[in-house]
Amino acid sequence: MTRKSPRTASATQVSKSTAGRADKDQPLIDDIRFLGRILGDVIREQEGQAAYDLIEQIRQLSVAFRRHADESADKALKKLLKGLSGNRAVSVIRAFTYFSHLANLAEDRHHIRRRAVHERAGDTQEGSLARTLQRLHKAGIAPAEVVRTLASAHISPVLTAHPTEVQRKSILDAERAIARLLGERDAQECLPRERADIEAQIRARVTQLWQTRLLRFTKLTVADEIENALSYYEATFLTQIPRLYRELEEGLGDAHQSASIAPFLRMGQWIGGDRDGNPNVTAQTLELALHSQADMVLRHHLTQLHHLGAELSVSAMLTPVSPAMQALAARSPDTNAHRQDEPYRRALTGMYARLAATLKRLTGGEAARHAVAPQDAYTRAAELLDDLRTIEASLKSHHGEALARARLQPLMRAVQVFGFHLATVDLRQSSDKHEEVVAELLAAARIEANYSALDESGKRTVLLRQLNDARPLRVPGVDYSAHTQGELAIFDAARSGRERFGAQAIRHAIISHTETVSDLLEVLLLQKEAGLMRGTLADDARCDLIVVPLFETIEDLRNAAPIMRDYLDLPGVRDMVQRGAADGYSEQDIMLGYSDSNKDGGIFTSNWELYRAEIALVELFDALNKGSAAPIQLRMFHGRGGTVGRGGGPSFQAILAQPPGTVRGQIRLTEQGEVIGSKYANPEIGRRNLETLVAATLEATLLKPTRNAPASFLAAADEISRQSMAAYRALVYDTPRFADYFFAATPIREIAELNIGSRPASRKATQKIEDLRAIPWGFSWGQCRLTLPGWYGFGSAVHAFLHRDGPKGLAAQKALLQKMVKQWPFFSTLLSNMDMVLAKSDLALASRYAELVPDKRLRKQVFTAIEAEWQRTADALALITGEKQRLVNNAALQRSIRHRFPYIDPLHHLQVELVRRYRAGENEADRDERVRRGIHISINGIAAGLRNTG
Repeated sequence: MTRKSPRTASATQVSKSTAGRADKDQPLIDDIRFLGRILGDVIREQEGQAAYDLIEQIRQLSVAFRRHADESADKALKKLLKGLSGNRAVSVIRAFTYFSHLANLAEDRHHIRRRAVHERAGDTQEGSLARTLQRLHKAGIAPAEVVRTLASAHISPVLTAHPTEVQRKSILDAERAIARLLGERDAQECLPRERADIEAQIRARVTQLWQTRLLRFTKLTVADEIENALSYYEATFLTQIPRLYRELEEGLGDAHQSASIAPFLRMGQWIGGDRDGNPNVTAQTLELALHSQADMVLRHHLTQLHHLGAELSVSAMLTPVSPAMQALAARSPDTNAHRQDEPYRRALTGMYARLAATLKRLTGGEAARHAVAPQDAYTRAAELLDDLRTIEASLKSHHGEALARARLQPLMRAVQVFGFHLATVDLRQSSDKHEEVVAELLAAARIEANYSALDESGKRTVLLRQLNDARPLRVPGVDYSAHTQGELAIFDAARSGRERFGAQAIRHAIISHTETVSDLLEVLLLQKEAGLMRGTLADDARCDLIVVPLFETIEDLRNAAPIMRDYLDLPGVRDMVQRGAADGYSEQDIMLGYSDSNKDGGIFTSNWELYRAEIALVELFDALNKGSAAPIQLRMFHGRGGTVGRGGGPSFQAILAQPPGTVRGQIRLTEQGEVIGSKYANPEIGRRNLETLVAATLEATLLKPTRNAPASFLAAADEISRQSMAAYRALVYDTPRFADYFFAATPIREIAELNIGSRPASRKATQKIEDLRAIPWGFSWGQCRLTLPGWYGFGSAVHAFLHRDGPKGLAAQKALLQKMVKQWPFFSTLLSNMDMVLAKSDLALASRYAELVPDKRLRKQVFTAIEAEWQRTADALALITGEKQRLVNNAALQRSIRHRFPYIDPLHHLQVELVRRYRAGENEADRDERVRRGIHISINGIAAGLRNTG
């Protein structure tokens, strides 16, 4: 049998499927064809028949190239693309980009459809709360124990702004409308007349998309990013999180009645507070983020109060109310005679007036309606919640529980979870930037002339002395640098923000590139300067913000536990955390960086060192807490990105594969890039993704699915890690001029120009791989379809491991790896993610990008090495798992690739052609703006099509 070329193997391997799957997928195929037909009609109408025919010709040639490795199609496609004018190229790229967007909507609709089919059949799905609660019941875990676990749990997805989210809000809004209309069209009771009207509305929205600019003219600002993120709260989180709590309450039956389920699921946000590498984030943007978030959540609460007033038209002449309810109505300034017998309405009018006054006090905004003038503002969200509970108790005690269910109870849950602040904004800054501020403060105060020159011991001594001195360091009248003034202003804004919007508004100060204990102490000192830390370490210190180290590189991960041990062993530090207030520094978050560790050491080593670091940290905190009356809660914060190379992949499996004892009801994780849109733009999909996080956390905590791995597994992983890192670094860091290859064979330079984020793509103005941010690094490899950070090095490592003891040891080593993939969630999940990445890669397309490298010798050297490692990795996966084809256990992604990739391929071909033209321009004047726009739109379309590229 002839061996397939690796250039076409991945596409062939995922193209096979069963007839049964085809039947289930027919509605998806119908939706894709329906949306494609509408898009085609719009293109014919707007651009003409010739444009439509050209697009169809390009699609057919691209499909022939993909499915049959047709060399004649390849030549014809290249010739056709080279002959396109700039305007025509942009038109074609827009067509395939919008098709990718519409295919996403059809897939989301099909996911919801299939979920409904399973639920109607009583078949619970993996990752659902129903399935998890069944497992807990089968394991003998009572609902009351689940409620107790949730009382101390903390689950928090954290939205971040990074330079890979390329969607404009105008586009998102139009696509949300199409998604909603697809759902309405899917309804079984939809009449032909209604269906025709829905389809006309969809056509209108597709026309809107075609006539709407895909790209921004100007670079995205932090204010834009804040607005973009808030759209997901409006569309999904504010309504779907209360629904998720209700599903959990219903699943637990009566267990939660005596003790309401605690608000364990809360949202986090970096946008407006993440300063690491982004000079555009300031105290002003932090204040804007807090202000904007409060404005959105308060207006949501006001709207719900207004609707409640319309619904609770209960007359006291017909139904009595509780004394507390009567008192609440009596306190209302509403004296309207028409409502004198309607205590609920009178009370809600008064509550609306109080909340409108709160809006005015916190944001300066005006409420949409005023039955009575705003007055007597609520000072805390808990006061509003108490009033809502009074209404609920009265309804329940007078046969009105049905009235409480639809709107009142979801509002109560929203007030509990979102308060008046909406989401917790994290502060983040690089450790070296903190050090610059501390050094300047110490020098200006004549305490230490050159703090940065001190060794680690000297720094600790100076910092501890200052943390035990109640006096501030700031000297009045000193003209501090702009950097120092800006950093101090951030901490000052954090203090005032907590006072204004509540302690939950800001809880964490994250330190990027944490390498030493002094990095943590410096942030304590900066908090002390801003009044966020009170008292002295030696006496009664209390701190407001949790000091969160972020361990990013391989070396940093290896040092994580020793650094935390030394930090907590310092005089007064552990006592300070133990005496901390519940909404202050009373627990310890530790953030683990997936992106930089991957760029540093490759996929396997990154995951292995993360695994080892988590185990070491759990062992450390277990030892510290042993016998303690006030144990310190450890919480892992996973800095996951969209791509597998940045920690992406299915969240359910990722959480269950965490080392033993590392979850315990506590997890924070970042949501980044296109993943935010794919997970949360659709409300139903969004709720299901949140449900998955909760289900996985419950299973990891209560069922303890992972056990300590056998020594043989750990030793094998350690050896594979060493070999994998060596192979990865040999290519990326040791190959002469590899950076030249990367900057030529990927659209990284064009990505850096794209107005997709407020943050620069590189830390320094160099072309060193070390200085490039991990996010555009991974994004670029995804654009050229090599997805290198998600697999490179593993094939060589497995080959070396198998042949370590020569031919005689081959069978034993192979058997050990096969045992590991069956019995060790860490290993099986990692291999499953690599399988997904290889399935999305395409060496044939990647070879097109390689042609952009002007140095033929360099091109051949690097691409040949990548191609060989791809084959070794594919062979290794087949050997270990026994599966020759990609995605055997991932039917959903198989389906996605089958229907989607033939339409993404033309975007790659066009992107390569336009990048070639753009780079051929001798100077800026020679670079056609239409060509630049076409490249940028293709980046958008490919990112949308691949979905997890950020």
